[in-house]
Amino acid sequence: MQLRTPSGQILNFTILQIFPFTYVSKRMGIIVRDESTGEITFYMKGADVVMAGIVQYNDWLEEECGNMAREGLRVLVVSKKSLTEEQYQDFEARYVQAKLSVHDRSLKVATVIESLEMEMELLCLTGVEDQLQADVRPTLEILRNAGIKVWMLTGDKLETATCTAKNAHLVTRNQEIHIFNSVTTRGEAHLELNAFRRKHDCALVISGDSLEVCLKFYEYEFMELACQCPAVVCCRCAPTQKAQIVRLLQERTGKLTCAVGDGGNDVSMIQEADCGVGVEGKEGKQASLAADFSVTQFKHLGRLLMVHGRNSYKRSAGLSQFVIHRSLCISTMQVSRTRVLNGGTGWGVSQDQGTKWWNRLGSESGPGY
Repeated sequence: MQLRTPSGQILNFTILQIFPFTYVSKRMGIIVRDESTGEITFYMKGADVVMAGIVQYNDWLEEECGNMAREGLRVLVVSKKSLTEEQYQDFEARYVQAKLSVHDRSLKVATVIESLEMEMELLCLTGVEDQLQADVRPTLEILRNAGIKVWMLTGDKLETATCTAKNAHLVTRNQEIHIFNSVTTRGEAHLELNAFRRKHDCALVISGDSLEVCLKFYEYEFMELACQCPAVVCCRCAPTQKAQIVRLLQERTGKLTCAVGDGGNDVSMIQEADCGVGVEGKEGKQASLAADFSVTQFKHLGRLLMVHGRNSYKRSAGLSQFVIHRSLCISTMQVSRTRVLNGGTGWGVSQDQGTKWWNRLGSESGPGY
């Protein structure tokens, strides 16, 4: 691997190990060796909630992460750790042995990697602005006017998710927002639900950890209150939680659900919904490949549902009614022939070929064609 410095100098590195990103660990790392000096360095980046317990203590990390999140930025923490040749050889031996394990391989590999993730040096913070696509606001307005309730399920921080919901006009500026406080026990969840029950016509913002506690102890009460909200924002949601929410909405409300996503962490949610829509974006095509429908931009969702969806529904309803009418006609003729003309002998009005031609001609003249 080669890197060019701002001064034009070329630095050569050898990649020793790569630890890919997972939705469970919420971080990724790499171990490289500087070919000029032989120094071995372990670099890691990840979400601030995870990296806060990995990097060395400092008194400004949490504050700066909060400031960036309130501006709608996705925050990543970057850190590093220098390794001696002996430390790396010891790690490599344990890492190879863990990968060769037959039982609990993933757990053993994660344990070996975590042995390196201690007292790492904080390098910097990065704030990435995830800009809204064109015409997101009018599209959401169209969906609301059509009587469709919109829930936002995201893995971002609470501050980032709230800012994004306001920018997209999912939550109007004059609308009250109830931020569900963090809960860890059944008693705390009961108190928060009682406080939320006293609110009226307000949007709900809840984190994934608090959501898990509420669904564990008060699933029915929480879903009943949340379904009454004009908008719901669930932040710090794992992919499995997104699919769980979709499944609960189907069970508790009996309504049809449509899940829209653009990343690999939305695949389980899209597959769980009655209708899955994948948006092709910079995060790859995993969502599009797993969805029932694929669009290039979010704004096409309005036309997909309001125009093509409505026309498809009308055509399907018309065809179903026609098939029932066609079947009733041939059945009435068969019954009349059998009971009146044939004296109840069971002899039909037409043979098999006649019935087949009736079905064919009737279908070709119906609304399906």
